[in-house]
Amino acid sequence: MLSVVEGIVVSGDHRGRELGFPTANVLGDESVPLPDEGVYAGYVTREQGTVYVAAISIGHRPTFYDETGTCLVEAHLLDFDGDLYGERLRVEITEQVRDQRRFETVEELVDQIRRDVARVRLLTALPRHG
Repeated sequence: MLSVVEGIVVSGDHRGRELGFPTANVLGDESVPLPDEGVYAGYVTREQGTVYVAAISIGHRPTFYDETGTCLVEAHLLDFDGDLYGERLRVEITEQVRDQRRFETVEELVDQIRRDVARVRLLTALPRHG
């Protein structure tokens, strides 16, 4: 495991939802070190104990913002549909999928997110380490 972030889900700009990949923006303890900006595979545990596989983005969202934007931890819970606002989540970041990068078009970004989600499914289908 690379890192664990625990925090409350806060409202964002709803960009993930607009792209077809809604995310939980997790406001964690700023003293907890994060891995480098990028896309990761991992797991999200809800307060009542339900665990979901997640594609996790850490970064400034370079396709939409410059480096002065807020660095976010965003988790797209696979096979989940619901409202998580205000809920405390535990985000286990287990394996890097790719580095964060800027895309020229939203369509390129969406295509890459689809590939990222497929990669996360593959990585999490393997036995968990540690």
